[in-house]
Amino acid sequence: MGEGCNRVTKYFLFVFNLIFFLFGAVFMGFGLWLLLDNQSFIAVLQESSLALKAASYVLIGVGAFSMLIGFLGCLGAIYEIRCLLGLYFTCLLLILLAQVAAGALIYFQKDVLNQEMSKIVTKVLDKYGGKNSSTEQAWDFVQRTMKCCGWTGHTDWSGNLVINGSQLLFPCSCQNVSLAAGNSSESGFCEAQTAEWPVYDAGCSTSVEGWLLINVGVVLGICLAVAVVELLGMILSICLCKNVRTEYYTKVSKY
Repeated sequence: MGEGCNRVTKYFLFVFNLIFFLFGAVFMGFGLWLLLDNQSFIAVLQESSLALKAASYVLIGVGAFSMLIGFLGCLGAIYEIRCLLGLYFTCLLLILLAQVAAGALIYFQKDVLNQEMSKIVTKVLDKYGGKNSSTEQAWDFVQRTMKCCGWTGHTDWSGNLVINGSQLLFPCSCQNVSLAAGNSSESGFCEAQTAEWPVYDAGCSTSVEGWLLINVGVVLGICLAVAVVELLGMILSICLCKNVRTEYYTKVSKY
């Protein structure tokens, strides 16, 4: 009976380690997406914030480390190696504590993060020169697809040097096609016929924040699932390690 429970625990632990390995691959993939994506609002933040790049590398590192721990856990479970099981339990505990600390930090600093994001977007708008760089392409994509202009409104473009030099110029990606037609460009600057720009009145902050909340929800859901897997893995590793010790002890001849 004891041997059967030990075998069931071993294979359950193997399955959970395999799932943990796959979650690590998801984290690594998400970190790579943050670094390489150039067709969304992330690209705007990426070019303007070292913090986001650091977060991307952290996610890649955590993903790679999780994959390594999952691999070691699989070996420890299959071959019943107590030192690997103990190392696996310790690493899972450290990862879980780090996740809780990171989540608390993000929650209590969310207002600071929102202010930082607003500053980043303002710098992007002020430096926008219509040179079709990756940052400008990303922001044009945001304004064009979300049908918005500026961060809180089109007046946010007032700090742009090109627009200040000619009040008739406006960003083409802001153009409201229902108000004006003829300018087919999707980037750079277009010339208005009057001082009133034919652009969207709404700012992009609401749409972008909604987009970020949706993606943050996905990330938090993944983190919660990973935490559940980690707890189950810790419990199973302790049970298996204890069963291995008990089994080996009962096999020792008593003379």
